[in-house]
Amino acid sequence: MTDDIIVSGDDKKEQQVLNECLAREFEIKTLGRLKYFLGIEVAHSKKGIFISQQKYITDLLKETGKTACRPASTPVDPNIKLGSAEEDIVVDKEMYQRLVGRLIYLSHTRPDIAFAVSLVSQFMHQPKEAHLQAALRIVQYLKGTPGRGILFKRNKSVSLEAYTDADYAGLVVDRRSTTGYCTFLGGNLVTWKSKKQSVVARSSAEAEFRAMAQGICELLWLKIILEDLKIRWDESMRLYCDNKSAISIAHNRCSMIKLSISRLTDTLSRKNWTVA
Repeated sequence: MTDDIIVSGDDKKEQQVLNECLAREFEIKTLGRLKYFLGIEVAHSKKGIFISQQKYITDLLKETGKTACRPASTPVDPNIKLGSAEEDIVVDKEMYQRLVGRLIYLSHTRPDIAFAVSLVSQFMHQPKEAHLQAALRIVQYLKGTPGRGILFKRNKSVSLEAYTDADYAGLVVDRRSTTGYCTFLGGNLVTWKSKKQSVVARSSAEAEFRAMAQGICELLWLKIILEDLKIRWDESMRLYCDNKSAISIAHNRCSMIKLSISRLTDTLSRKNWTVA
């Protein structure tokens, strides 16, 4: 059994002290500069650090028999509407879960497949042939883009930015919307997520506003991490959204209060309660 760890920092002496402490307690082997870690490849250059999972993708293509397949131009068909597919053929549940699990791990360095992976992961309890084909399309897309990854550039700036969006009522099964956001620290992409919203939005503005709220939470979380790392950040954080109605709600406190009351009333009505 082996356990891999990464020791990082800007103080070489402290790193050496830590390595010596670990060596006294465990049998360790220092491999030098980080190049490969748990399927993630790390390349260093003057511009910064580039991470990718090209070998992981190659192994996935071999496992799924898609080595010689024709690459897909997008990770998901823009016109597809995945539902429960009750009348479709049932596929091997364990095989499907293993495939989607590997795709989830790949999304750690491939934000471009995040939405597609979140879509197929919603049918892991009872996968059908349509769901499997959607998952295999992601593999076909990876076939044409195996070397893509994320570049972390050297940048002294610590500006915080977030971009949010929402797919209004895009899910056929329950008509819920999908939240998507990505955050940048110093111009570098650091976090991203695509997730189904917990409730049904009654308008596209509400769906977009919920996505904005998630983006703000992520920015605040990053700010707390910077404070824990003793990095002071007093400047304003930027949040970008392309929905004018949601932006207007965010600027209008009265509208925000009305929206909160509306949500509370809906919640109470579902529980058969009343507001006096």
